[in-house]
Amino acid sequence: MAAATWHRRIEWWFRGAALLAFLSYLVGHQASRSGGLVEVERWLNHPVLLLGAAAVMLMVSMLVQFEFRERWAQLGCAAILSPLIMVAVAIGAVTYFLGSDGRLMERKPEPGNPEHVLTITDLAWSIDPIYRVELLTGSGWTARHWYLGTWEDGEGFLRAEWSGANLIEVITTHEIREYAVKQDGRLSEPKVTPR
Repeated sequence: MAAATWHRRIEWWFRGAALLAFLSYLVGHQASRSGGLVEVERWLNHPVLLLGAAAVMLMVSMLVQFEFRERWAQLGCAAILSPLIMVAVAIGAVTYFLGSDGRLMERKPEPGNPEHVLTITDLAWSIDPIYRVELLTGSGWTARHWYLGTWEDGEGFLRAEWSGANLIEVITTHEIREYAVKQDGRLSEPKVTPR
């Protein structure tokens, strides 16, 4: 097989892998929206890792198309490319394992219905908390998450709790929001009562 044909084949393998990483991220990003699948988001919503991998593979595919016949050109390319790939892999691994899902603070199953779970997560990387309140419905790969809202520390979030069968209350210093959980697990528009 000619060297040019071999280089083209490798180039397209890298471009295909970059496209696969990009499409995987798009699926994970879509799942991160309200109503998305929990497990798909957990596995594929990693922008730094997947978009970074796509960018690195695209860059490698462009370098592969060049033929470095001289030994010094090959060593120079390897000396520049190797540290870049190592740094990209390290950043991707750290962001994947640390994650950006936040710290789960409370998990409250609905009384009498373990398929509905209210979660409160602190998303902040700093001292001041940012509370994300979600309803998880279903289990396993079919579990979905529904956003009730996100409140920063200064917005007066106090608590979220089950106030009855299929009823959720989110209480802040300014208002009480009551959500009804529909039969399919979706949330109704909140009924807001000032405090």
